[in-house]
Amino acid sequence: MSKAFTKDDGEQGEALDEAPDEAIGPGPRYITPEGFKRLRDELERLWREERPRVTAEVSAAAAQGDRSENAEYIYGKKRLREIDRRLRFLSKRLKQLTVVEATARTDRVRFGAWVTLEDPEGELSTWRLVGPDEFDIRERLISVESPMGRALLGKREGDEVLVERPKGKLELLVLRISPEAP
Repeated sequence: MSKAFTKDDGEQGEALDEAPDEAIGPGPRYITPEGFKRLRDELERLWREERPRVTAEVSAAAAQGDRSENAEYIYGKKRLREIDRRLRFLSKRLKQLTVVEATARTDRVRFGAWVTLEDPEGELSTWRLVGPDEFDIRERLISVESPMGRALLGKREGDEVLVERPKGKLELLVLRISPEAP
């Protein structure tokens, strides 16, 4: 069994956050300055706040005696492994990323641009094209590697875009390209 699917103590466990570079794809990994800051802040929070707090909780639980039936100890150790795994992932990932500033040019859809789209029913939606490490649908951030992101790259205002989705094809109209959120 692959080491990626084992816990530190040798038991079977969940897959790690870490994916081999081949699975991610070759070439540079782009990210916006805001996305890079978010990942760096998460690393700092885990290292300076979360990990010391959980370590103290595990130490206190260990001092209570019998560890085999101590739920706080067992859960704390598991949480500590998860934190350490995420710290390793973020440390490695931050070294691999290339920060790209959004360009002020709005002649074409580019990385970091905000794009306002209209669907066939006349519904408007606005999305920002970002790197795959920072996409968040709730924040209207889509990856440039997603089907919609790939379809939008290089388009101009007024262009029609055909997006291949599992539900079927979707035709969208590019209404506006902006370097900043509307």
